[in-house]
Amino acid sequence: MTESQESEDRFRRLMGRAQTGDSGAYAELLKEVTLVLRRVYRRQKNFLRDQDIEDLVQDTLLSLHSVRATYDPSRPFMPWLLAIARNRFVDGARRYSRQGAREVAIEDPDVTFKAPSTNTIREAFGDPQALHRAIDQLPSGQRDAIEMLKLREMSLNEASEASGISIGALKVATHRAMKALRRLLKER
Repeated sequence: MTESQESEDRFRRLMGRAQTGDSGAYAELLKEVTLVLRRVYRRQKNFLRDQDIEDLVQDTLLSLHSVRATYDPSRPFMPWLLAIARNRFVDGARRYSRQGAREVAIEDPDVTFKAPSTNTIREAFGDPQALHRAIDQLPSGQRDAIEMLKLREMSLNEASEASGISIGALKVATHRAMKALRRLLKER
């Protein structure tokens, strides 16, 4: 008897015992099948990265677990397992191609990371001193509303309680203040 035939018979027996509730046989089968699946994916799909192979192995094991009741112990185990593996590979390829179609590769990582050019307040938000000077030019009610709601980030309820002004009046004052600030900053 060849080594592959011995493995086939062993897998068939382990799966048959696992189907009858032998958790030890099932654990042993999964352990051995994991090694086989890694070899199969690595040999046949040599373009895959290690993490992709591990993802495929895990997907295949999950599928094996969910369809284990469909296995017929009188039939060969490896063709059944390899059919599951092939289907998982095809599903993985579809998933990868869909993700690749939506993802955009970033050539310059400084656009989104720690480079000084990507994190300057002056470029992103303008001149902070000009903003404070513009706020100082607002009428007191609007200035108070902006300071409480936008600068101190108080909730409407908190600002209303602190100032004694109704929530509706705070909303109106904030809206008018924002409009005035846009106009004042645009003039500069």
